[in-house]
Amino acid sequence: MKWTKTFIQTLRENPQDAEIDSHKLLVRAGICRKTASGLFTFMPLGIRTLRKIENIVREEMDAAGALEILMPALQPAELWQKTGRWDTMGANMFRLKDRAERMMAMGPTAEEEVTDLMTNAISSYRQLPVTVYQIQTKFRDETRPRFGLMRSKEFIMKDAYSFDTDAEGADKSYWTMYKAYERIFARCGLKATPVQADGGDMGDSMTHEFHALADAGEDGIASCPVGGYAANLERAERKFEPVADPDCPAFSEVHTPGAKTIEQVSAFMGVPGSAFVKSLVYSVDGKPVMVCVPGDRDVNDVKLKRFLGAQKVELAGFDMVLEAAGANAGSVGPVKPADGTLRIVADISLKFAKGRIVGANKDDYHLKDVDFTRDVKIAESDFADLIVCGAGDACPKCGKTMELKRGIEVGQVFKLGTKYTQAFNTVYKDEEANDKLCIMGCYGVGVTRTLQAVIEQSHDKDGIIWPASISPYQVVIDLLDPDDAEVVKVADELEAKLEAMGVDVIVDDRAERPGVKFKDADLIGFTVRAVVGRKGLDKGGIEIKRRSEDKSQMKIVAPEDALSAIADALA
Repeated sequence: MKWTKTFIQTLRENPQDAEIDSHKLLVRAGICRKTASGLFTFMPLGIRTLRKIENIVREEMDAAGALEILMPALQPAELWQKTGRWDTMGANMFRLKDRAERMMAMGPTAEEEVTDLMTNAISSYRQLPVTVYQIQTKFRDETRPRFGLMRSKEFIMKDAYSFDTDAEGADKSYWTMYKAYERIFARCGLKATPVQADGGDMGDSMTHEFHALADAGEDGIASCPVGGYAANLERAERKFEPVADPDCPAFSEVHTPGAKTIEQVSAFMGVPGSAFVKSLVYSVDGKPVMVCVPGDRDVNDVKLKRFLGAQKVELAGFDMVLEAAGANAGSVGPVKPADGTLRIVADISLKFAKGRIVGANKDDYHLKDVDFTRDVKIAESDFADLIVCGAGDACPKCGKTMELKRGIEVGQVFKLGTKYTQAFNTVYKDEEANDKLCIMGCYGVGVTRTLQAVIEQSHDKDGIIWPASISPYQVVIDLLDPDDAEVVKVADELEAKLEAMGVDVIVDDRAERPGVKFKDADLIGFTVRAVVGRKGLDKGGIEIKRRSEDKSQMKIVAPEDALSAIADALA
């Protein structure tokens, strides 16, 4: 392929709305162009890389025994209403009406749709197990689209769904997909770390996310370099043995005018945040619950929701807080709140806490020297791990200190159990002709997000560094003298030989200065660069350099040796 025969536009300046390096390079290197907030057009270079990622995904899914299908992106509301997710998905779902006034959704995922499909297709245990997948555009109405393809309104995802007869089979399907994901990301040149995660609105507790570790990642990951434990902060646990604090005198009231936050009260009283207990009133399925955590830690809403077995957990509104505690937020505490029946739950670290400072349930007042074993009524079973874990916490496996990293989620595997098959009555007949519910799993890969995650992990000050497997063109031949017939002949012969080997190659035949061509090659990130010019040939050769190497590692080889030198560089 000749550069002048394709459509490549690079930019020297960063787009104004780009916050992270990979987003800047997506646009500058001519991979994508922004259409509107959260919407992008893939340009010719971008579509080549995108298709290569899709092909890797397709090959690994096929090798794992999954069968490709393609379902509509437009889904009827009644499918989502069967599982209740029409309501719980909320504003993130694009909804519309057709001309017959039927409610529809632009699919953000397809659990309901595929379960409905299989309900009408599966009848016997002889048809199971089966795993189907699709590579399709998905839609989510993000509140704040940002970071390019990382958080967009429209994206390409591979979603797969397994149906098994029993838990053992579901386990096998789960780990088959897990292993396939490891291969997918490795082949894409991505360093993806599997971490334990929360199932969220998908259901069930068994799930792993695959994260590309990067400083620009939106997700926090607690990891142990010794024990190998890694978990999304929504799920991360820590090892903690509560220890009794020293005895303290009876609590007393302190006037704290205008001090509402831990930081304000801490400054007013001249003590660190760790001396406080943060007390927050939550609305848990419409009922108030007070949650207590150490003053220097934050409540993990996901852990709280799972611990309480709730459908909806959110901070209580003004009226609920006042009625439950007798004071406004910032002055509430666990000692005798106004509602004597108010349930109080606390982080495990507070089980034997003494000498702590809490809200007095009276505006502008706090209590000091509160003993949780003496002054607070909390059931033994209402102490749990409820905080957001972070650096310095003990690994739940080995007790060693954990680290905090950032990650870009590129894939996730779920065990769904019977949440969806029960809603749709997706049954098969066993060997005794009894109806049994199918057991499901689902497995997603963010194809467009994977593309950008590779850039975020693999770039330098000059541009992208594509791995050979997904580079838009694996080799660029910089033709420095397009008017010199002999030079053109050498470049054309090299191009033809590389294409015969199955190598994607582009010849930069533009009438541009060498510096412009080199800068564009580095910006776009072609895996290998071969420079063919009159000066080089007169000196005996063609310059060969991997994009990931510096100039000192460049090789000059005779034209007849260029093919093997490029093959070695690609390998």
